[in-house]
Amino acid sequence: MKTIPSLIIAAVFATLTFAVWASLNRPTREPPWPARIQGFAFSPFRANEDPTTFKMPTDAEIDADLALLEGKVNAVRTYSVGASLADVPELAERHGINVALGAWLDSHLDKNEEQLKIAIDLAGTHQNVVRVVIGNEVLLRGDLTLEELEKYLDRARAAIGQPVGTAETWHTWLAHPELAQHVDYIGVHLLPYWEGVPVDAAIAYSFAQFKRLQQTFPHKPIVIAEIGWPSRGRTRESAVASVANEALFLRRFLARAEREQIKYYVMEAFDQPWKAYQEGAVGSYWGVYDVNRQPKFAFTEPIVRVPEWHILAALSVAAALLVLGIVYLTSDALRNRGRSFLAIVVYAATTIAVWVIYDFTQQYMTVSSVIAGVLLLLGMLGVLLVLLAEAHEWAEAHWVAYRLRLGAPMVAGGQQQPKVSLHVPAYNEPPAMLIETLDALARLDYPDFEVLVVDNNTRDESVWRPVEAHCARLGPRFRFFHVAPLAGFKAGALNYALERTAPDAAIVAAIDSDYVVDPRWLRELTPAFQDQRTAIVQAPQDYRDADQSAFKAMCYAEYRGFFHIGMITRNERNAIIQHGTMTMVRRAQLERCRWAEWCITEDAELGLRIFEAGYDATYVPVSYGRGLMPDTFIDFKKQRFRWAYGAMQILKAHARALFLEGGPLSSGQRYHFVAGWLPWVADGCNLLFNLAALGWSAAMVWAPGKVDPPLVMYSVLPLSLFTFKLAKLVHLYHVRVGASARQTMAAAIAGLALTHTIGTAAVKGLVTRSEPFFRTPKQGSTSGLRRALAAAREETVMVVGLLLSAWGVAYTGTRETAGPDRLAWIVVLLVQSVPYVSSLIVSLVSAFPLPARWLGTSYRPVAGTGRPAQA
Repeated sequence: MKTIPSLIIAAVFATLTFAVWASLNRPTREPPWPARIQGFAFSPFRANEDPTTFKMPTDAEIDADLALLEGKVNAVRTYSVGASLADVPELAERHGINVALGAWLDSHLDKNEEQLKIAIDLAGTHQNVVRVVIGNEVLLRGDLTLEELEKYLDRARAAIGQPVGTAETWHTWLAHPELAQHVDYIGVHLLPYWEGVPVDAAIAYSFAQFKRLQQTFPHKPIVIAEIGWPSRGRTRESAVASVANEALFLRRFLARAEREQIKYYVMEAFDQPWKAYQEGAVGSYWGVYDVNRQPKFAFTEPIVRVPEWHILAALSVAAALLVLGIVYLTSDALRNRGRSFLAIVVYAATTIAVWVIYDFTQQYMTVSSVIAGVLLLLGMLGVLLVLLAEAHEWAEAHWVAYRLRLGAPMVAGGQQQPKVSLHVPAYNEPPAMLIETLDALARLDYPDFEVLVVDNNTRDESVWRPVEAHCARLGPRFRFFHVAPLAGFKAGALNYALERTAPDAAIVAAIDSDYVVDPRWLRELTPAFQDQRTAIVQAPQDYRDADQSAFKAMCYAEYRGFFHIGMITRNERNAIIQHGTMTMVRRAQLERCRWAEWCITEDAELGLRIFEAGYDATYVPVSYGRGLMPDTFIDFKKQRFRWAYGAMQILKAHARALFLEGGPLSSGQRYHFVAGWLPWVADGCNLLFNLAALGWSAAMVWAPGKVDPPLVMYSVLPLSLFTFKLAKLVHLYHVRVGASARQTMAAAIAGLALTHTIGTAAVKGLVTRSEPFFRTPKQGSTSGLRRALAAAREETVMVVGLLLSAWGVAYTGTRETAGPDRLAWIVVLLVQSVPYVSSLIVSLVSAFPLPARWLGTSYRPVAGTGRPAQA
């Protein structure tokens, strides 16, 4: 390990992380909070209390709240005289606090009468009631008509000696100026957050509206019945809810209000969690004190956005150092550029994770918020894990100084070359294709081998009889078996061949029935078995028909990435994925393990069991054989479905070995098998996310004022991962695969087109036990237009749903609901539709004989990945 450079890189980025936290939390000096303010909006409800369910505070709780405010405020404004709230004037009197007494009015006329009667009685019996507020935003809510409200006000003014008014927003007063004739003062709510005004402009904006009211009602006193800023909630246009912004807004307002001698009530004394059900989450967070009666910000010291930022920065750095330490210790070959790249990603990821978790802990918890929050947090952590795994592969694929285990062709020395038994399973394969495969095997430049062809369950005798006859013509080295019935699909056929392998064969090689091998294959790769710990020698899957059509050229571009990037990085930790073609296995280990007939990816499962037995595998990134790709998009999908479903079967069956320390696998092997299949698990989660997104968006369209979009942070993370993976593909396809820009785009579209299929397979694989084995047909006919559209019908439905959802969310948005959260959610819906659009594109391309030359089938040679491929 490069200890000194690693320590320097880690220290530099730790310093930068602290610097970022410090920069975002620079102290802001604002006017201090006055020793005594004029008024607070006062709702004395605790965390478990809610007036809508008649869970009211006790007199003791109200008295404790007033005791806390004693000496800090001249008056409190109440909203109702129901139940214990009627005792506020008496209790406030003990603490020298005046009361602006509120009577609640709504559409329940009988209750309105009761509220009015009690308010009249209290105003007549308590000298500390300095004004009465009849109704709160009644016209704004539409609970009463203007005439009905005026009648209540007239009755109250006739019976009460103190000034009587009502409280409405400034624009409601301007819309109904005639209401002023029925009040003694104008009670106005100035809440610029709800209007999307940025905090730096909010004071000037609020006073501008105040001046407009003064000009409109020159003979009426103007009382600011509510003014404030929330400490938490969604961003509305340019208005950001935060503790720092609440402190900044209120301290600036109080300084100006004191200079201009304005009557006001700060909104509000204490946070009220119960309001979340009426106003959204932001309704809970308008208090100067939290629900536990602790001040939420400093009253005199400079304002800091996150006072605990030092702790959060330290946690971010500590977590990053832990991750980087593990990565650096196991990545000796990484150049300093690779280490720096990983440091950037890891420090950013841990900082985001720490911030999101901290932010989540600052909210008031309800059952629904906890469930939603935990799910979103788990999703965020999953995204970060996938991002870190992708970043690690990116770094190790490009920024390495050397590769210790990169296999290379070898020439056998004086030792005797072992006998190789070649197994070719077949089911209903075109005879001409299989005969071409056998002819290539007959040309192998190797002294001692046999070929066993096992045709299992092919019903049409005209299909397998020509192959049987051809094997007879090729001589005694070639043995043909037609077996029906034979259980176990491909694995069953391979096990059948294993049981009939020549006794003196030391190596078993398996190839698919469509592969044409290079004569040098056995001669150059069997020497690797001279190391007695080597049990598997794997060459890449390659294909020879990429020049047949644009569809196959796209598939070919997509296939190449794994064998020129993933397999090379995995090989360094002896953790390759064994493939069922172009693979060679030491017979002794194969007979102990055998091919798993319960798993539809028996090849990868066998490789993992051989690793668990303590043996090694070698990957040689040189093409020694080329097969045929699927002819249609539906076959392309079915092949990938089988791979992904089988991977989930393996994850479940080998969970103990993969996830528990101290087992037969090394930490590097466990990492690569889990991290390698993590993106497929993520595709499964992404499928569930998309279905939930459709439901959430439908709810937003159905009830735009009640259902909000997810917070922007949870939208940014998947967008960031999508962008990161796309950047990785573009870069690595250029530098490690030797692809052109068009080939890279083709690979990206073909890969994205499989996202839905992989996601479906991952979900099914995790919750079901088995799926039927599906062979990939070769030399079939390309699909027509109708069939191509049918092949992507699920994806088409999803893309239509996502695009309609994006349009619906945008169309139903209003000025009140606008903000970055909604915009980010619309972008998420559009981006989530990209894989489904890609599926439709690839399916349509497969339906037409578009020439492969549009994309090109030649790739630039790349150092360290073997011979360049020419399709």
